[in-house]
Amino acid sequence: MPVLRSVNVGRPKDSDWANLGYTSIDKRPVPGSVAVHERGLVGDVVSDTLHHGGVDQAVYAFAREDLDVWAERLGREIGDGQFGENLTTEGIDVNEAEIGERWRIGTTLLEVRYVRTPCNDFKNWMGVSGFDNAGWVKRFALDARPGPYLRVLEPGRIEAGDEIDVVHRPGHGVTVSVLFRALVLDRSLLPRLALVDDLAEQARIKAARLSQGLPPGVTSV
Repeated sequence: MPVLRSVNVGRPKDSDWANLGYTSIDKRPVPGSVAVHERGLVGDVVSDTLHHGGVDQAVYAFAREDLDVWAERLGREIGDGQFGENLTTEGIDVNEAEIGERWRIGTTLLEVRYVRTPCNDFKNWMGVSGFDNAGWVKRFALDARPGPYLRVLEPGRIEAGDEIDVVHRPGHGVTVSVLFRALVLDRSLLPRLALVDDLAEQARIKAARLSQGLPPGVTSV
C-alpha cells in the first residue's frame, strides 16, 4: 500500500531572488497530524496567489521516487519538500494518476486536479539551495513528471505514515503526465483533454488558448 512519507508546509520568507520579493516554496516536514481544509494545509501559506493556490491547487504532491531520480541526476541529496511539495509520497506513481482520481489519506479525500508547471521561483530556489539551476525549468519540464495538484473534497487530518488509498480512478487515461505534456510540450494531445469531465478551469482556459495558437496566459504557473 502506498503511503504518505511526509507532510510539508512553508511560510513566506523574504527572498531577493523571488519575483514578489518573498516566497513560500521552502517547505519543511512537520510532525504529527495536520488539518487540511479546502484551501490546503493548516500552517502552509501561499505567497504568489496569482499563480498558486485556490481550490484546484490546494495541495501539491510529489513522489519520493522522483526526488531520488533527480538527486541521482543532480548529484546532491534532495530532502522531502525540496520541490515545494506539501505531500511527499512513497509507493505510488503520482504522474500516472488520472485527472479526477481520488485518494483517501487519513480522514481527507483528495482529487487529482491539475499539474505543476515549473516557474522562475522554482529555478531560483534550486540555485540558492546549492543546485545548478542553469536550464532547470526546461530540464524539469522535458521530464514530464511534474506531480499533481489536488483538490480537497473532504477536509480532515493527515500525517506521515498514512496509507494512500486510491478509491476512484475515472478510466479515461488522461494522466498527470499526459495533461502536462498537452499543456506544455505537445499540442497534439490537447483533444484528449475533452475526455476529462469537469476539467480544472485553469487547464480548460489554457488548452483553449493553445488550441487557437495563442500564448497560455496567466494560467501558467
